[in-house]
Amino acid sequence: MTEQTMAAGFARSFLDYACEKGAKRAILLAASGLTRDDLSDQDSRIPEAAYRAMIAAAMKQTGDTSLLLRHTFESRLETISVVGQIVHTSSSFRHSIEQLNRYLHLMASGKLTSGTDRFEVLHEGGSLWIVDHLEVSPEAYLATEASFARFISEFRRSFPDAIFEIGLEVTYPSPPHVGQYPELFRIPVQFNAPRNALQIDPVWDSPATQFDPGNTYAFGIFTQHADALLKKLRADTSIRAQIEAQILPKMHEGAISMDRVASDIAMSRQTLYRRLKDEGVTFAEVHDDLRQRMAMEYLEGQKVTVNETAYLLGFSEASSFVRAFKRWTGLSPTAYINQAA
Repeated sequence: MTEQTMAAGFARSFLDYACEKGAKRAILLAASGLTRDDLSDQDSRIPEAAYRAMIAAAMKQTGDTSLLLRHTFESRLETISVVGQIVHTSSSFRHSIEQLNRYLHLMASGKLTSGTDRFEVLHEGGSLWIVDHLEVSPEAYLATEASFARFISEFRRSFPDAIFEIGLEVTYPSPPHVGQYPELFRIPVQFNAPRNALQIDPVWDSPATQFDPGNTYAFGIFTQHADALLKKLRADTSIRAQIEAQILPKMHEGAISMDRVASDIAMSRQTLYRRLKDEGVTFAEVHDDLRQRMAMEYLEGQKVTVNETAYLLGFSEASSFVRAFKRWTGLSPTAYINQAA
């Protein structure tokens, strides 16, 4: 199975923070197996296991199990990753969540159910939740803890006079530093819950709530850079990317067989099946997801019609494309274009 990697910027930022709190840089680097050169470029990739080893060594040296949590609250995502820049130049809360899901692997990989975004915005009655679908064991709670801390800290910093967080549900038991939760999270926290979810003020998902200003030029620059990084990452690490590269130029042909793609990448069907299984996805899901992403890209650009998009994606009839698009997004292509506009 492919080794889980992450952006070096997170390790570099945490390393500097831990050293400010009394940890020894040489010891943390030795514990993680990383060098200064490994961390020189925030966009370069390092093993996630190395980052976890660095965190464990820093906590041991300082005696502070809340070290990562405090670092998350006190650091700025836009200084660590281009994803932070994208989120901060998004036009709305919903838009920022979409971009976060889109570029999440530039920050860190993680195990998700196939076809599931990591973060889901969910309305329940009159409440609004951000549900984290990352699959982690209760003892590996640091990633979940930090992800919600990141949401809260970024919104507190950007909107200091507004209410964002209301309550928190987490699947892990109370950590050793639970006594610091009231100071840091400042909201009720339910431990051993059936899901990991952050309750926020419903006003954030209102159409009337827009980020001011939505810097479209900067957003375009950051996403262009992120797309290039994401393309390279997928090409370096994923069999899925190899399949997409084969499907994309042939997509207008319609049905594309797994046997044909396996032959094109000089791989047996059985090996391709096994490699896809290791990545938690099927061939049909890769094809369907690629169609969805390309459909949204074509329609958002408003350079092709719905009928032309259906053709480019290999649908024999526009009505079939409309049904598929509603399954993907809950909207008709026309409604999606109007919303994007």
